[in-house]
Amino acid sequence: MPRPTGRWTGGLGESDELDEEAGEMTRRLIAMTSALVLSLGLAACSEDDEPSTDPTPSPSSSATTKPGEEQRMLTFGAFGEPEELDAFQQVVDSFNATSQSRRVKLVTWPTHEEALAAVLAGDGPDVFLTARRDLLQIADSTSTRPVSQLLDERGVDFGDRYSRDALEAFSYDDDLQCMPYSVSPMVMYYNDEAVDFAKMERRGLDVPLDSDGVRSDRWTIAEFAAALQFATRRGTIDGVWIDPTLRGLAPFIYSGGGQVLNDDDEPTSLDFSSDDSRSALDQTLAILRDPLLTPSADEMRSATALQLFKRGKLAMIAGFRDLVPELRADEDLSFDTISMPVIDSPATVGDIDGLCLSADSEHVNDAADFLAYAVSDAALEIVTRTGYIVPANTEVAASEAFLWPGREPAHATVFNSAIRGMVIPPLLATGPELEETVGPLLSALVTSPGVLDLEAATEEIDTASKAILDPESVTESPTEPPAPTESPSE
Repeated sequence: MPRPTGRWTGGLGESDELDEEAGEMTRRLIAMTSALVLSLGLAACSEDDEPSTDPTPSPSSSATTKPGEEQRMLTFGAFGEPEELDAFQQVVDSFNATSQSRRVKLVTWPTHEEALAAVLAGDGPDVFLTARRDLLQIADSTSTRPVSQLLDERGVDFGDRYSRDALEAFSYDDDLQCMPYSVSPMVMYYNDEAVDFAKMERRGLDVPLDSDGVRSDRWTIAEFAAALQFATRRGTIDGVWIDPTLRGLAPFIYSGGGQVLNDDDEPTSLDFSSDDSRSALDQTLAILRDPLLTPSADEMRSATALQLFKRGKLAMIAGFRDLVPELRADEDLSFDTISMPVIDSPATVGDIDGLCLSADSEHVNDAADFLAYAVSDAALEIVTRTGYIVPANTEVAASEAFLWPGREPAHATVFNSAIRGMVIPPLLATGPELEETVGPLLSALVTSPGVLDLEAATEEIDTASKAILDPESVTESPTEPPAPTESPSE
């Protein structure tokens, strides 16, 4: 089985009936629809007014169906929250308004798991949204058609507009299988009434400031601890909750110079017991195991960390961009974002989604036209304004459509700066089984009361992981004792 290379060398697949006329048509399409959507749905918004993203373009007079010509039907599959799906429908509508010879229909799923199941079952739409963690299964099932050449001929800029990490994340067999669409790093959300950096500074406490004395997007593990102690000083609010999972602990391990897996290409175990990983965990668990800074077991049984945070009972939670709309909807909550705490160097993990072309599409050029439009600035801004995604397109990520001055979080730039430290792990076919196997051990690592033997705990975690990552190295104990050796008869 071929394995993901993690490198995109710019290898180009064979072109499917591409010609200069199709390329010119696409360029006119993108230029026309971009100007149209920008003028109608993407005007800058005030703090109190929601943006209007209802495009009402009229069909292009130059793209009508000729007499006797059958309209070509395409499908676009997406998953997400209802607001995201509504935005995708607006993108589809604006594309359809430019042509009468082809039409795109939106197909939706609530979750990426359901989308994956449809694609693997052979019911994948012509263009579909997928999660990067599903790429291994999708690529091995030959469900996708490489997109690099198709998009290059349609003028899509792979240069400064997309980070190399985002492009490499969707590389497989030395080609770009899907186009990066959104990339959401894990950051720290905090209640900015409980964590008042200005007040902390006046009291001479450690606060995250840059060289100009302005609140920085990054902070150290010491500043993180100081903020938790400040927030919990009266005993009326808990400090922080970090999920005791591989993903929850990974940013701290990576930041401290450690590794989650013992090898990026062919991992055979977790790497929690290495010196660097153990040192990073030692510093992290000194905070996460402090009962004065974290919720009790009873509190976590009665409510989720997000519920406690929204109720003002928890000062901080780690999370991704998709939390923003839900937190914005709570009028009693005032929140902001900052990076995951830095031990030695900035590091985090994240979610990456991409748009793929089906290998079974009967209208490859039309599907590629729609994909090129869907990742254009104008179309991407429609979905970005829902607040759920961090666009992989760096131009849109730096625009008001994403940063949205006057709306929470005030420091939305944190999501963009955190991407530079995002570690993209190798694709593992056994990921769910690995989490299930080591999950109870990780939970005990973070939440078990009493004195922790970190050396023994990390060695146990690594040993347990080998049963999943390298089962051939795990030898079973014999069920029966070996037979005694007989002495030679005299």
